[in-house]
Amino acid sequence: MISRRALELATAVLTGSFGVAVVVSSLGNGVGWSSEGVDAGTFPFLTGSIVVLGSVYNLVRGVLPAATLANVPIAITAIELRRLGGLFVPAAIFIAAIPLAGMYVASACYIFAVLAIPRRQSVFRALATAAATSLALYVVFERMFLVSLPHGALAAALGF
Repeated sequence: MISRRALELATAVLTGSFGVAVVVSSLGNGVGWSSEGVDAGTFPFLTGSIVVLGSVYNLVRGVLPAATLANVPIAITAIELRRLGGLFVPAAIFIAAIPLAGMYVASACYIFAVLAIPRRQSVFRALATAAATSLALYVVFERMFLVSLPHGALAAALGF
């Protein structure tokens, strides 16, 4: 079981590290004014700074004892954590599969996994939905907008 306090602290650290990464990367683009106007890194620097400040605030509130929701002993039960993993794990695999299988194959596999594995839909209906989603992505992006989504190493190996 995970406590609400642990979730708030972990979220504060995660968002804070994201903000620090934005601040550090914006410093390379220049922060401040130049002869052309505002440097390219100024607005990302300000945004990253706001994220870091908000994360520090949340971190301090999570550490200090107070009569808030942070003191709730259990925020996520084992069943809820399993449900969350049922959505997060396929999404992480989907993102990792895009460079290998391409957007269309990876999206079809993701839709199928989210619908069929937890038994929300029948296998046939999940396959049909996955194929229709992949086909719709192809038609909209490749044919209508003329924007090529990542085809992946599989398509390159097959000659597409």
